[in-house]
Amino acid sequence: MRRNLIDYFKKNLKKGYTPDSLKYALFNQGYPRVEVNNALEKANHELAQEAPRLKEKPEINYELRDEDDRLVEIKKPWWRRMLGLFKI
Repeated sequence: MRRNLIDYFKKNLKKGYTPDSLKYALFNQGYPRVEVNNALEKANHELAQEAPRLKEKPEINYELRDEDDRLVEIKKPWWRRMLGLFKI
């Protein structure tokens, strides 16, 4: 019976149902709280194992935009540009 509950949680969580709504439905059908909570925990663990792993870190780029959604170019102060010429 526990495997049925785990499969029930996995199937319906993938469909987008919330864990609380699924637990409430099972409680109303007479399932014991401990069994339902354990099945949900096991289902979450199995779903986490099935999730794809990211192999590389995402690159984050920042850009500044004004009120009209135009890209704003940020210039370095003159003294930073001068230091860049001397590579200090």
